[in-house]
Amino acid sequence: MPLIHVKQTPGKTAEQKSELVRELTDAYVRATGGKPESVWVTVEEIAADSWSIAGETLAARAAKS
Repeated sequence: MPLIHVKQTPGKTAEQKSELVRELTDAYVRATGGKPESVWVTVEEIAADSWSIAGETLAARAAKS
């Protein structure tokens, strides 16, 4: 059972996340010949103040923009 785990900041709609998991499942099946029923996809949302790049949170980077 393959597991595809996506980590992203919040803000995507339920419809966008549904499309994402469908597309990821389809891509895995095309690439490996696996069965869609065996593919697990999780989407984990991480707050922008809990995710950083180069020592700066995404929230702080967004505040500068």
